[in-house]
Amino acid sequence: VVSGSSDQTICIWDVESGLMINQPLKGHSDSVWALSFSPDGQRFISGSADKTICMWDANTGLQVCKPFEGHSGGINSITFSCDGRKIVSGSNDRRICIWDAKTG
Repeated sequence: VVSGSSDQTICIWDVESGLMINQPLKGHSDSVWALSFSPDGQRFISGSADKTICMWDANTGLQVCKPFEGHSGGINSITFSCDGRKIVSGSNDRRICIWDAKTG
């Protein structure tokens, strides 16, 4: 399980023990509002009030690419397509964006 916070961090939790697996992940400059795992569970994405999307390796907690930028408002919903090749994001800018998961 992953959780985002108003302190700009993301935490990865062990479901069985309820303990945090790693140190909090830092990659956003404002509150983290949205999170979603890839269909294969190997990556997850985060959307933030800072208007960016970050992609993370679920095993290492490292960012796997530069943040995706394009919204003019905070990102409040995000998901992968069923095949994991696209990302769909919704924002306070009242737009929905479709991204290539490899290139942004």
